[in-house]
Amino acid sequence: MRADVDVLVIGAGQAGLAVSHELDRAAVEHVVLERDRVGATWADRWDSFRLVTPNHTIRLPGGEYSGTEPDGYLGRDEIGDHLRAYADSFAAPVEEGTAVESLRRDADSADSPGSAGSDGSGERDGSDVFIAETSTGRLRARRVVVCTGAYQREHRPAVIDEIAREVPVIGATEYRSPAATPGGTVLIVGGGQSGCQIASELVHAGREVVVAASRAPAMPRRVDGRDIADWLIDLGFFDQTLADMPSPAVRFASNPLATGAGGGHDLNLRTLAADGVRLIGHVTGVDGTRVAAADDLAESVAVGDGAFAEICSAIGRLCAARGLPVPGLPELPATELTTADPPDLADLGLVVNACGFRPAYDWIAIPGIVDDMGFPVQENGASASVPGLFFAGVPWMRTRKSPLLLGVGEDAEIVVRQLAAR
Repeated sequence: MRADVDVLVIGAGQAGLAVSHELDRAAVEHVVLERDRVGATWADRWDSFRLVTPNHTIRLPGGEYSGTEPDGYLGRDEIGDHLRAYADSFAAPVEEGTAVESLRRDADSADSPGSAGSDGSGERDGSDVFIAETSTGRLRARRVVVCTGAYQREHRPAVIDEIAREVPVIGATEYRSPAATPGGTVLIVGGGQSGCQIASELVHAGREVVVAASRAPAMPRRVDGRDIADWLIDLGFFDQTLADMPSPAVRFASNPLATGAGGGHDLNLRTLAADGVRLIGHVTGVDGTRVAAADDLAESVAVGDGAFAEICSAIGRLCAARGLPVPGLPELPATELTTADPPDLADLGLVVNACGFRPAYDWIAIPGIVDDMGFPVQENGASASVPGLFFAGVPWMRTRKSPLLLGVGEDAEIVVRQLAAR
């Protein structure tokens, strides 16, 4: 059995590194286990991937962006480089290539004198000992912070498996570039951020692309020359809490459509159609030799249009409330979009499943730690039912920005404040 540790941090993405930085500042003994390498999740994005928020919104504690392009958008490899430089800056105790295969608690060992779960006198300190089974051995920890990313498992609806019997299917994280994509028409199922960015890249590379749209909010890239992310920060958008939302199901909703490609520009169903992407409703299955789709494209377009108009209206109200001139607010083209015919299966060279992701905590062998949607039941990152178990980087953990480079540092500070006080 490997040596015990006070705090085990699982995952070395932005959440795990932010937690590690704050633990280091608080002089709390800890180790970070990473399945692959620091920041590896970003390497799962396509070759030309860029942030959809400006570089200056990278606000990790002690790891803020300090380059020469604060209003630019870091590329995939640059994000990984930034995170690795961040880890090096405080000598983060990361053990790369160490996957945590399961986590459980061992209440009996917590009662033993001198164990990691006692103060040495046999008195319980309120926490069980946690046992992590890893790819390199077993590790015992008094407290654990799970930082395994915003979403861990690709959502693959049953209809995707039906199509996969006829046409090659990949997930959005498997797409790399137009050059690496088989010939033929590409069908992208899901019109969220990833799906629309991939569609835009493919159609600009001269490929035939069909997008089975979903109900994603649209927004302008810039208003009055200022990035929409800066306006949203001023509007308090990123500080909204789950309680502010009409339903907890917002955790599965698409983020507003945006892209940092080409210096950043508007991206929505209307811009895709103008570029030559064929739009259909959501896929319902296979109908003989064709893909079957619902007649609901208009509803998806209306959701995007409504969000675009509301964001612009909110910016106008904000400026008026502050006594500032209301800038010229952009408008979407009023051109009516036409639903394309669903593609023939024989014409498809590839289908990209871009239906989002779902949380996956089934490797934690502790009952009752997640809700009916699979998200941790927690308050300020602390498990509601298991003392000593914490989370960071979870969507809507505290606010909308909880998993983002913009906000994960704030959550990490709050989690570590609780750990340091125990």
